[in-house]
Amino acid sequence: MVESSGQAIIEISKLNKWFGDLHVLRDVDLTVSAGQKIVVCGPSGSGKSTLIRCINRLEAHDSGIIKVDGQLLAQDLRIIDEVRREVGMVFQQFNLFPHLTVLDNCTLAPIQVRNVAKAEAEQRAMALLERVRIPEQAQKFPSQLSGGQQQRAAIARSLCMNPKVMLFDEPTSALDPEMIKEVLDVMLDLAKGGMTMIVVTHEMGFARTVADRILFMDEGQVLEDAAPSDFFERPKHARTKEFLSQILDQ
Repeated sequence: MVESSGQAIIEISKLNKWFGDLHVLRDVDLTVSAGQKIVVCGPSGSGKSTLIRCINRLEAHDSGIIKVDGQLLAQDLRIIDEVRREVGMVFQQFNLFPHLTVLDNCTLAPIQVRNVAKAEAEQRAMALLERVRIPEQAQKFPSQLSGGQQQRAAIARSLCMNPKVMLFDEPTSALDPEMIKEVLDVMLDLAKGGMTMIVVTHEMGFARTVADRILFMDEGQVLEDAAPSDFFERPKHARTKEFLSQILDQ
């Protein structure tokens, strides 16, 4: 396992999750330092998305410990709300409110959750829409945007809450090939800015370029946790080698 340095912002120990009889996460351990970029990959059904959904309590774990910025995640709704304010998440399907403009999607949470004044929220939202390269889309509704533009709007919306951590759940999997690069470019810019990121993705080029560590999961377990050079050139686990031979030959 790659040792993390600096202050731990996410600490996970012996994490287990079941869906009925299906054991989705099996004794997962993970420590993420502030500023680290972690890419999580593995076959479908390996527990990748469930892992990051447990970090902001979109899924309740069954046993083990999750700490986010020192807060122990349990049943306390107040603490869950505090953690969610600090952890942004970008989904496969964008999850923008269809009845709100892009600008209103971005300002809703800062105004209602952080009590930011409307003018201040709009100013920050426009700056972030500029950062993700779609300021001209601010007054449009999500249905008027391409998939790549919607995903960039979703990233801006999460950033409007000024999160300490960003979680990405296969953010390019629903996009046409020509739209993937525009979203990955925004994520690359975000990584260069020092954001702590956990990214579930099969985009191995992005993983090579951005990741400090790559986690390979299979059947609910983290089988490999390595720096990109070791992961791609010297994988230790046979299952990792099999996965890479399949995905890199495509």
